[in-house]
Amino acid sequence: MGPDDSNLLTKVFFKALKPPPRLTVSQWADKYRVLSHEASSEPGKWYTERAEFQRGIMDAVNNPDIDTIVVMSSSQVGKTEIVCNIVGYFISQDPGPILVVQPTLDMAQTWSKDRFAPMLRDTDILHGMVNSPKTRDSNNTIQHKAFPGGHITIAGANSPANLASRPIRIVLCDEIDRYPASAGAEGDPVSLAIKRSTTFWNRLNILTSTPTVKELSRIEAAYEKSDQRQYYVPCPKCKFQQVLRWANVVWKKNEKKRSLPHTAKYKCENCGELWNDAKRWCAIKKGEWKVTEDSNNQNHIAGFHINEIYSPWVKLEEMVSDFLEKKDNPETLKTFVNTSLGEPWEEDGERIESMDLYQRREKYPAEVPMGGLVLTAGVDIQGDRIEVEVVAWGIGDESWSIDYLILHGDPGSIELWKDLDDKLQTKYEHESGIVLTIKCVCIDTGGHFTKQVYDFVRDKLYRRIYAIKGANTIGKPLVSRPSKSNKGRVKLFTIGTDTAKQTIFARLKMDEPGPGYMHFPLKHDDEYFAQLTAEKATIKYAHGFPHRVWVKTRARNDALDCRVYAMAALAILNPNYKKIAKNYTEVSKRTKDIENESTKQNIAQFRKKNTWVNSWKQ
Repeated sequence: MGPDDSNLLTKVFFKALKPPPRLTVSQWADKYRVLSHEASSEPGKWYTERAEFQRGIMDAVNNPDIDTIVVMSSSQVGKTEIVCNIVGYFISQDPGPILVVQPTLDMAQTWSKDRFAPMLRDTDILHGMVNSPKTRDSNNTIQHKAFPGGHITIAGANSPANLASRPIRIVLCDEIDRYPASAGAEGDPVSLAIKRSTTFWNRLNILTSTPTVKELSRIEAAYEKSDQRQYYVPCPKCKFQQVLRWANVVWKKNEKKRSLPHTAKYKCENCGELWNDAKRWCAIKKGEWKVTEDSNNQNHIAGFHINEIYSPWVKLEEMVSDFLEKKDNPETLKTFVNTSLGEPWEEDGERIESMDLYQRREKYPAEVPMGGLVLTAGVDIQGDRIEVEVVAWGIGDESWSIDYLILHGDPGSIELWKDLDDKLQTKYEHESGIVLTIKCVCIDTGGHFTKQVYDFVRDKLYRRIYAIKGANTIGKPLVSRPSKSNKGRVKLFTIGTDTAKQTIFARLKMDEPGPGYMHFPLKHDDEYFAQLTAEKATIKYAHGFPHRVWVKTRARNDALDCRVYAMAALAILNPNYKKIAKNYTEVSKRTKDIENESTKQNIAQFRKKNTWVNSWKQ
């Protein structure tokens, strides 16, 4: 053997000692994973680009800043195979103790035999790492298998023994909404499983499920604590990025008003472009995950929500047919909402479906439509922001949401309150051509910034900017007489929040414009409506007597609070709608006459002379 051969052998030897290249989970799957015939409708080599949204979910595993991943999804999005890829990745690339928890012991054994074993058999890189199932070995059973550097336990959530034994670094809890309330007498099975990972600095907990019933859904609660990522897809025509929602799936009807599922298309919420299935699938490949709840980042929880509209294996025609078949029966509709939309089902009660409200948004002819006569605002103070809703009110308390503002910053700083002051002086153009200003404002004093609210309102009585506090007492008037018995010695109104919320939810159920009806502009996003409908009335018993309590069904309800306060401002103002409407009509008519006879300069002079329009007082 010559010196060249010796050098070559040395290079080969040291190359063999080098660790494998660092891969993400999606890269590992694209390079090694093979889908098995008995476990997949598309057996063969794995391609993440087939369902591009899966990449972000899998690669969150490789982010060292994340210790918990939550996936709330519909069916038909490949969630089970994502779990398999993550398990295969850790066995191959980053071994350690792994726990996979299924709802029951039987389902755990089924997953081991029908999903895990075929993956070990058909994915070459995993060959030899885990012994053959036929091998007689205590380290290789259906529910427990060892591999170099680690082991995997496959448990049922109804089996406390498997949930409370060995320390575990990687915990995968699948379909957690189907878990029993308690693992025997030991308590919540999810908590038991996660507790086993606490001793590892590099632990990772993964929770996945199709949601079930709101307020009882484990996966929804976990997602609410996460950074709440949504997958945004660009429109093929206008490039506007949007979350795909059922409200934007449209289809035609024939002359007999019968739905035609084969005509189903997705409608861009920005430009109205209709996407067929091919366009939709191409657009989804160009999408990206975006964090929608930055304030939750400190929890180190990455949350993903995905629905069946994103699936490359489902046509819109099939979804529409399924919906039409199930929509008239609450039980079957619940299945559609859970398994196709990936959303929790709302039981009958005071809750309103936010998706329905989102779908009925309108394009206003002006900043303030003709029916809107008076503007009020409700202001809610949060730890890192101030939120404001401006509402126009008309005859019969018909309302139009005009603006929803989020002012980010520290409510303890003077600068943020200056920004709020500027926003509350914004002028809005009425459809008649008249300029309107906000006539009354209510600001909540609850929370940690009561003093700042008092300081802000103290010198603004002339602008009708008031401090308020809520009282959740049944039958309490919407607005009680003000008092100055407070530390700020300011005029403080008490608001009957139960009365206000009852009124709001009753009005949200109206489906025809008129007295009490609530209008919403196109610019409001789905988060606004989710917040507006974020509470539910429940009956609780105290000392043997029932009473109604409003409880949150999600973490944030700021839009609902703002609407309560804007309604309270209207009650304080108590305007004479008919008189205001008559004045607006007269000015509008006279303005049009001048426009027909004079120049724009004359119009400006006329409006300047009629200053009573812009300085209307109660």
